Amino acid sequence: MRKNILFIGGSTGIGFETIKQIHNQHNVYVASRNNDNFNDLNVNYIKYDVLNDELNTDLIPEELHGFVYCPGSINLRPFRSLKLSTFEEDLNINFLSMVKSLQKVINNLKKSGNSSVVLFSTVAVKVGMPFHTSVSASKGAIEGFARSLAAEYAPGLRVNVVAPSLTDTPMAERFLNNELKKEKVGSKHPLKRHGNPNDIASSVVHLLSDNSSWITGQIFGIDGGMSSINLS
Repeated sequence: MRKNILFIGGSTGIGFETIKQIHNQHNVYVASRNNDNFNDLNVNYIKYDVLNDELNTDLIPEELHGFVYCPGSINLRPFRSLKLSTFEEDLNINFLSMVKSLQKVINNLKKSGNSSVVLFSTVAVKVGMPFHTSVSASKGAIEGFARSLAAEYAPGLRVNVVAPSLTDTPMAERFLNNELKKEKVGSKHPLKRHGNPNDIASSVVHLLSDNSSWITGQIFGIDGGMSSINLS
């Protein structure tokens, strides 16, 4: 079945890798700030800044089968040096703008009778890590929200969350911009490497597909084993 799938963001990183994997099999709609990377892909582009715009639903099919929210932030600083505005910024980009976007198309998703919502969290919600208070707070909100929404809209709409560890994307570039940093990050994971976009995208593709039709309300740690294995 050829599905209508809406990505919020996705011009780089995990979202872009996911779009590359499915754009020829489904009708993909991408609502993002720019379309610089989509010239060679079969997608329908909608200009949309999640922080400043209202999503133009006239450009979205009446029936949606999938929704993926990609925008995010990584602010890693000591709690004492974080301003309240940083918490507000992280909450806005990671959570509140997702809620705003999803509310605009929730009826479109309901109409298909068998739709899938995929959201992103972080391994740092489950595993306490220094300097992650702001991003963990906003991503933790996503996990609680997803479970509640999954319960409210079952069985016609499934909601799941992917919680990666550090992945080689433009957003994480400053943490992986040389071999020493990559080696240090990899050593912290049981599988001894950092993540790459394909590691995460393949799981997103699965959650959007009918092969995951009995999965909802779950948080998936795609994190090299960090959230569940201790080798020390």
